[in-house]
Amino acid sequence: MRIVLLPGDGVGPEVLDAVQLVLEAVASDASVQTLPIGYAAILSEGGALPDRTLEGCRAADAILLGAVGDPREEGLPPAQQPVAGLLRLRRELGCYANLRPVRVPEALLQFSPFRADAVRGTDLIIVRELTGGLYYGEPRGIEPDGSSAWNTMRYSVEEIERVVRLGAELADGRRGRLTSVDKSNVLEVSRLWRDVANRVADEFRDVHFENMLVDRTAMELGVRPTHFDVLVMGNLFGDILSDQAGALPGSLGLLGSASLGGVTDLYEPVHGSAPDIAGQGVANPAGMIHSLALMLRYSFAREDAAQAVEQALDQAFADGFRTADLVPRDGEAQRRPVPCAAFAQAVAERIEVD
Repeated sequence: MRIVLLPGDGVGPEVLDAVQLVLEAVASDASVQTLPIGYAAILSEGGALPDRTLEGCRAADAILLGAVGDPREEGLPPAQQPVAGLLRLRRELGCYANLRPVRVPEALLQFSPFRADAVRGTDLIIVRELTGGLYYGEPRGIEPDGSSAWNTMRYSVEEIERVVRLGAELADGRRGRLTSVDKSNVLEVSRLWRDVANRVADEFRDVHFENMLVDRTAMELGVRPTHFDVLVMGNLFGDILSDQAGALPGSLGLLGSASLGGVTDLYEPVHGSAPDIAGQGVANPAGMIHSLALMLRYSFAREDAAQAVEQALDQAFADGFRTADLVPRDGEAQRRPVPCAAFAQAVAERIEVD
């Protein structure tokens, strides 16, 4: 198991240090290499994605990424900012599908801002197309005088087919429901997306398929999230709706993600670098721990180990462990929050693998 760790910026190094406690408990045979990315790499090596980092990522079996972004990047040209390095990494690796699972186990119901009866049993996956759409489309630019700017949303049939097919395959192995999200009443790109999605869905007779406009999807995620099983959508919509879905269990810090389909699979928590709390030990490592479970499942086919991590994570919450970002709905803390590393240690101690 050759794993590259990319600590990055802000709380990234803290959550990666924490997850190594869990990794040691579940897969002590892993070979780990740490490489720079983001603003930290700009400071140490002059660029957000050094050549040696890209080469190391290409040679690995899987990558765990902390986060990128730092307030000191302000003033740098867009092409030199940390996020540009991350976008380039995704493009170079060719990871075209980003899986963002969202679960609300019983132990987290108290932290959700939504009614318990509305979110109880939520178990969905947002599949976000990751290498196309508005974030990569050309032409793009801004007038020198700042009077106007433009971006291009572009998708090919092939790009849509492969991500919708992956979503359908996931749904076929879960509860058999796939929702394709678009804005076909306005956007030509979404009309193509819907046509292709309908055609691909016809190949999966056991999957119940539906199209849904993105604005309605945003509403439904808030009022009846248990309606959804697997949702597939373009880059922009997936970026926004997966963050919205992070509110269901009570914190964006709880969600992990898997970027699949390329040279090397990339795993990272959904949260950002959170520079305002970096170095304080209060970051929530649950999203990174969940990303580790996804890595074990998708890159190494170790379903037993993945389930062991997920069960240990749920048990830690059930036993009362929580981090500072999780505030009970009634506003009264049931237990003093534990630091980032202590929470990860609690998860590691609850791992049981045959």
